[in-house]
Amino acid sequence: MPNSEDFDDGEAAGRASLFVYLTTRLSAEYRAIMDLFTGPLLADLSAAEVAQQLADRGINLPVDEVTERCERLQSWGNLVRGVRDARVPTVRDFLRSRSRYQASKLGGRVHRDAEAVLAAGDGAQEVARELLGATVQVLDRIIERLRDPHPDPETLAGDVTTVFNNQRLFNESVRDFYAYLNAVLSRYDLAGDEYRQFKELLLEYIDLITADVSRHAPAIAMRCERILPRLDRILAVLEKLPVLIMPDGTPADRMPGRTRVDWEQLHAWYCGGDGRSGPETLRAAADQALRQLLTNAKRMLAAAGTGVSRRADLLKLAAWFDQAGIEDAHRLYAASFGVFPARHLFGGPDEPSPKDGVNTSWWDATPIDVPVSLRDRGDRQARGGSASVPDPGLDEERLLRQAEAEARARRMAADELVAAGALDGARVSPAARDLLLAMVGSLLAKHQDLTRPVVESDTDLDLEIIAETEPGAATRVEAPDGTVVVHELKLHAGRRFGASADESGRTA
Repeated sequence: MPNSEDFDDGEAAGRASLFVYLTTRLSAEYRAIMDLFTGPLLADLSAAEVAQQLADRGINLPVDEVTERCERLQSWGNLVRGVRDARVPTVRDFLRSRSRYQASKLGGRVHRDAEAVLAAGDGAQEVARELLGATVQVLDRIIERLRDPHPDPETLAGDVTTVFNNQRLFNESVRDFYAYLNAVLSRYDLAGDEYRQFKELLLEYIDLITADVSRHAPAIAMRCERILPRLDRILAVLEKLPVLIMPDGTPADRMPGRTRVDWEQLHAWYCGGDGRSGPETLRAAADQALRQLLTNAKRMLAAAGTGVSRRADLLKLAAWFDQAGIEDAHRLYAASFGVFPARHLFGGPDEPSPKDGVNTSWWDATPIDVPVSLRDRGDRQARGGSASVPDPGLDEERLLRQAEAEARARRMAADELVAAGALDGARVSPAARDLLLAMVGSLLAKHQDLTRPVVESDTDLDLEIIAETEPGAATRVEAPDGTVVVHELKLHAGRRFGASADESGRTA
């Protein structure tokens, strides 16, 4: 591989040259110089100032060498010339002061990303699954702001940027987590306590991620379906904000969420078809990781033939070889692998060729088939077939059907409460009554001051319970198995934001 220090300006052309300084033999010095330019905001330094600051960090370089390094970084596109005017007493100082540098836009970004990669740990990173629930709330705020005939562009832009930043951070954390899983699961030496700890992490955390995605993805998809018909109005409001125009007349790169394509991609991530949606991709990745985990378990059981791994024994043997001398290593090898001098004796199974005798070398003798049980375990006892690994697919399907039935029952109970409207004197099913009690209990726990109407909402069901204090009044709700009376409160059930059952995608 050619040394990157020998590159000419023409050989390191294009944006790929921005990465050259990371692979040269002087990469430590180049990285230290780039640290000075990318640390503070708008750093403008001369070669002499760079040499002084490097000396403060324990890196002593002459000014001429620093100048050469800065010029090389400039030729690769990592630095650009500064334009600050200089007032100096001599011509030499003037020429030096004119050689000032700043980090270029892409050069600064490359250095920050490269340092982040070099500083990142090899362990797993938590998935930002809490952002899914936050995204549901921000989308609700966007829908609520659209009720205003003249929504504020600044607050709407803040909510839009938050939605897409949350989605980007969630995607990045998921990709990093599954990349870590693939790196660990591909290890052939994964065994023992390390395998057990990783198995617990995998089973518990993947189930947690899958549950959060299954719970929040339908809510996000439903809200995206409400926003898409009003997307032209959102984009028109965002266009009222000032837009940065470059000197050549082209607009600067805009934040995500300012185009229809961004919103369509967000909607497709949560409800795309043909197995290409984000939730389906995550479930497929989880299934693949679990299958690989079972494959590793089978490999460990089959590695030694006794149901345990011999990894620890092999590592101990390798340590003995590392510490042994030449003579001891030969004896250790002979004792470990049974390569003692031997003679070919009769008395075994019938041999295919009678010409092999006691004086025939093993190298020249006809091979003999040895049964697997005799070769691995030293006996001829027949062994039964190994038990099959249980298939978790049936349990997963049963749990999924159970969860769907529970969600369907909750939606029917919510639709029943919405149909009743004013709940005083309403007769509902026990399931609707239990849902009402749960939401009223949460409402009373959150709101101690009931001098004004308060609302308790359920984002998954698009249901809200409005409670209004009225002295002497009571709300009486009857069910086949009992009656509930809430004193001093008038209760009313309705859809959130006035959405109908058709808008939410559910039928009563």
